[in-house]
Amino acid sequence: MKYGHYSDNEIPKSVAVDRKLIVDYTVNSSGYRCPEWHPIPNGKKNVAILGCSHTFGEGLDDGDVWVDQLHSRVDQSRLRFWNLGQPGASADKIVRILYATSKVLFPSIIIICWPLWSRRERLDSYAQSLMSYDPLLKTETDRTDQNNFLKNVFFAEKFAEQQTATLFHCFAQDVYDIPNSVVYSDTSLKLCWPEWDQHHLPDAKREHTTSPSLAKDGVHYGADHHRVFAEKFYNRFKSKLK
Repeated sequence: MKYGHYSDNEIPKSVAVDRKLIVDYTVNSSGYRCPEWHPIPNGKKNVAILGCSHTFGEGLDDGDVWVDQLHSRVDQSRLRFWNLGQPGASADKIVRILYATSKVLFPSIIIICWPLWSRRERLDSYAQSLMSYDPLLKTETDRTDQNNFLKNVFFAEKFAEQQTATLFHCFAQDVYDIPNSVVYSDTSLKLCWPEWDQHHLPDAKREHTTSPSLAKDGVHYGADHHRVFAEKFYNRFKSKLK
C-alpha cells in the first residue's frame, strides 16, 4: 500500500545515502546503519529503533552508537536490531518510517528515541525536515509542538497495538511526558553524562568532568553519552527486551 510519501512496504531511502559523509559509516543500500532487509532474515525477533541523528550516530564509529551499545547487552540469539535513525528526523518522519516497516521488518519490539518536538516534516515533491528556526514554522508554539508530538505518539502506539509489538519511548534531548506508555524518562541521551549521583554511598559517581564528550563532528554527543544511555536503558528494561 502506498499513498504519497506513506507506504507500509517500502522504507524510504535515508537522507544520508547521497551525502559524502556516509562513507564514514557502515550502512545498507538504503543508507541506514543496519543490515539489508531484502531478503528479511528468519529466526529472530526484529527490533526497530527509530530516532534522529543521535540515533543514527552522526560522528560516531560503528559500535559506539547507543543502539550498538544496547545490542551488545541483549540476547543476540533472540533479537535482531534495525537502526532506522535519520539525521534531522522529526516525530512526523519517525512515524512515517515506522509505518513503512509494517510489511518489511514486521517488528516485534519498537524503540523510539524522540527528538525535539519543535521539528516537523513538510511533504512536498520531496520530504523536507524542518527545524524550529525554519521560517515555515514561525507560527508554531510550544502548545502546537506538544500536540503535534502527542499525535505522533498516538500513531506509534496504535501501530504497535496493531502489530502486537512492544513499544518503548525514550528521548535524545528534552524529556517529555507520555502518559500510559512504556517510557524511559529518568534522563535523555543529552542529560545522562557526565554521571553524578546525589546519594553519598561508597559507589556514588562523583568524578568531576571538565571537557565535553563530543562525536568526531564536534556537534553531536560523544561515545560516553551513548554508552551510559544504553546501560541505563538496558538496566531499566532488560526483563522486557526478550
